[in-house]
Amino acid sequence: MKTDVEELSPTRVKLTVEVPFDELKQNLEHAYKEVAKQVRIPGFRPGRVPPRIIDQRVGRGAVLEQAVNEAVPQLYGKALEEHEVFALGQPDLEITRLDDGQELAFTAEVDVRPSFDLPDLDHLAVTVDDTEVTPDQVEEYLGSLRERFASLKGVDRPVEDGDFVSIDLAASVDGEPVEDAQASGISYEVGSGSMLDGLDEALIGLSAGETTTFTADLAGGSLEGAAADVQVTVNSVKVKELPVLDDDFAQSASEFDTIGELRAGTRKQLEGMRRTGQAGQARERALDAVLDQVDIPLPERVVDAEIEQRRHNLDDRLQQAGMSLADYLEGSGQTADVIEEQFDTDARRSIKAGFILDKLAVQEELGVESSELNSYITQQAC
Repeated sequence: MKTDVEELSPTRVKLTVEVPFDELKQNLEHAYKEVAKQVRIPGFRPGRVPPRIIDQRVGRGAVLEQAVNEAVPQLYGKALEEHEVFALGQPDLEITRLDDGQELAFTAEVDVRPSFDLPDLDHLAVTVDDTEVTPDQVEEYLGSLRERFASLKGVDRPVEDGDFVSIDLAASVDGEPVEDAQASGISYEVGSGSMLDGLDEALIGLSAGETTTFTADLAGGSLEGAAADVQVTVNSVKVKELPVLDDDFAQSASEFDTIGELRAGTRKQLEGMRRTGQAGQARERALDAVLDQVDIPLPERVVDAEIEQRRHNLDDRLQQAGMSLADYLEGSGQTADVIEEQFDTDARRSIKAGFILDKLAVQEELGVESSELNSYITQQAC
């Protein structure tokens, strides 16, 4: 087999392969066997038709096509290996010569990993956030923990901002009840603004058993957007009670026996989380620093494929969420052009980073031990 490689661009090459027919002997024999299985010729069992009969009844062309289709991928792979070409994606193949009994020749154009040099990483410096945990951060965490163990207690007074109420709602438009805008026993945090506009203002000052009416635009249903008269009745008023930060709380909310141990344990946990975050931050910032220093030509076909994959991923996420692209653009305040520009930027960064990390792994002879791989697989299975 004779092979040659021509650089068409920094990211694309053309391989030329010429093969004497003698080297296709195994492929031709296998092709005759495959064709013999497919044809039905009187007097011969399937798979037992001799080559000369196949040539007479079916034609040598069918066998050549079968042999070439099998041989070309194998020969292409050998050519890549011989010239140490790292191909990206599928090649554009063209049979340039097929002389039965003489020679098979073809070309293959394919995108390749570009050549580039890495900067001196020994002197690469990046700045990351420190891992210090302040007393305020410890208290903030304990505050969120108290929220998780909070309870609601009924109170006998008018509703105030921040209270938790049980309410009934009934909306009507032009005096006619709206069937899909009637609800009872709804739990609501006053001041959250998570329901109808005007509801918070209407509730404040009401006591359990009292009713008032306010006007709001319906947020859903068949009359979405219509102005409605909404009647709200307060069933109960409750306040959130947070547990006291004492030893009893430490024992009920954690594995610690005292509040002091809980604070110390919380600090240690937060420091560990910040160290983990610091390591990830260091990796990202180091990669960004290398990306800024290295200029790599990128194969446009690979970039286009990456962009298309990102479009597909977005479509899948929107479909799972029951949203259209128009809904997503409206909700995110972006335009289709902005999304496409971000796809292009992210795709180019991802591909460039992949080239750099792959080269770094080869240069530093990085690998994965069997024990590390087994540990990773076990973690993913849990």
